[in-house]
Amino acid sequence: MGLKITVLGTGTSQGVPVVACSCKVCNSNNPKDKRLRTAILVKTPKNTIVIDAGPDFRQQMLRENVSKVNAVFITHNHKDHTGGLDDVRAFNWILKQPMEVYGRSSVLKSIKKDFDYAFEEEKYPGVPQINLHVIENKPFSINGDNIIPIDAMHAQMPVFGFRIGDFSYLTDASFLTDEELDKMKGSKYIIINALRKEKHYSHFNVEEAIDILQYLKPEKGYLTHISHQMGLHEEINKELPPGIKLAYDGLKLII
Repeated sequence: MGLKITVLGTGTSQGVPVVACSCKVCNSNNPKDKRLRTAILVKTPKNTIVIDAGPDFRQQMLRENVSKVNAVFITHNHKDHTGGLDDVRAFNWILKQPMEVYGRSSVLKSIKKDFDYAFEEEKYPGVPQINLHVIENKPFSINGDNIIPIDAMHAQMPVFGFRIGDFSYLTDASFLTDEELDKMKGSKYIIINALRKEKHYSHFNVEEAIDILQYLKPEKGYLTHISHQMGLHEEINKELPPGIKLAYDGLKLII
């Protein structure tokens, strides 16, 4: 398929550094310990897709000099994954078209509530133009690219991961069935969430994420949605098994 993946953000809902925190990670001078809210950009020959548009969406688009996005996938309706949707206005203006936003029905309902001004019959000039598309747990296509949703749970909240070609991405998950897990089999690269070392009620921890990656056996596995509680990037990478690393903001992968 020819995929180019850019990791836009790898942080938790608070990002790293965390406001008012003085821990060694938040005080680190290593750029790889600076983490915006979790999101990725996937370029195929036919599409440019952003997965999640959190509060740092604008900053991420500027940092990566992104001039075109034709679809946004939303994994779930927490604000660190939806809070930046207002900034699709820039692409509306440049590309002269609405932004196509995909998510499960509960997610789209939340977006319509949070950004109600974008869906009024008489819109204020300049509000974001958004077309909403309901997706279910079955494959769909955009301009000929086949997308496979991966259904998981974020504590009691359902979330979607996505497989696009030989790449799979899953964030904010704490459980998924064997059937959903096996959808990622054969992926060359997999990015999956790992909040911290200690167990957490709504996110995989490092041990759980490693177990999943070692079962799936991708060529390369990366961890994302990383808390400041995880530890310093360079130190944690030394502890991880071969073929598994912490993702970092700005990481670029080509498949």
